[in-house]
Amino acid sequence: MKIIIATIKSWNIKKAYNFKNNNANDIYIFTDKNELTYEKVNHINPQYIFFPHWSWIISKEIYEKFNCVVFHITDLPFGRGGSPLQNLIDIGIENTKISALKVCNGIDSGDIYLKENLNLNGSADEIFMRASEIIFKDMIPKIINENIVPTKQKGEIVEFKRRNFSQSEILLDFNLKKIYDYIRMLDGEGYPKAFIRFGKYKLEFSRASLKNNKIIADVEIIDEDD
Repeated sequence: MKIIIATIKSWNIKKAYNFKNNNANDIYIFTDKNELTYEKVNHINPQYIFFPHWSWIISKEIYEKFNCVVFHITDLPFGRGGSPLQNLIDIGIENTKISALKVCNGIDSGDIYLKENLNLNGSADEIFMRASEIIFKDMIPKIINENIVPTKQKGEIVEFKRRNFSQSEILLDFNLKKIYDYIRMLDGEGYPKAFIRFGKYKLEFSRASLKNNKIIADVEIIDEDD
């Protein structure tokens, strides 16, 4: 069986190569959007293309011909759309699902292969690493080995909007728990850190812990005039 894994985050790339080295199937790993062309994919002719974390549009000619599977960190159809992790934490959800779904022309609206539980404690990086372990250890092997037929999504559709940079700012009316959640949910590779403004300075926070009614965190102070 030929399989393509297309992913961009460092932990998923590492997991992908480990998966390749310990798998009897022919595994091709794409880590650059320019690699994922119809010509290259068609030449390989994979049975599946898995997208553990992919930030670009998948072309129609690819997903209509090949079994393209993305992994979305919500219990679909709840939480379709952008910034699922941050939106979940922002509304106070502590446990969710990883939904493996077939790519189609609608946003996160494809048929579901399977779902697995995911706890949302810790920083964004820690959560994504936990998700990566589940995806590569459990979900991808099940889809490959059990020949799962995806089924239609069921339930009420709730859509999320992609968060923008301004929504990373810690505001004066935040309580301690919300400040902590903002820091941890944005503490991930490629995400804008939670911040506050102090005059011409921007203070960015990471590595937060909440204990005994206080937050301990790293802070980077940036002079925005420089």
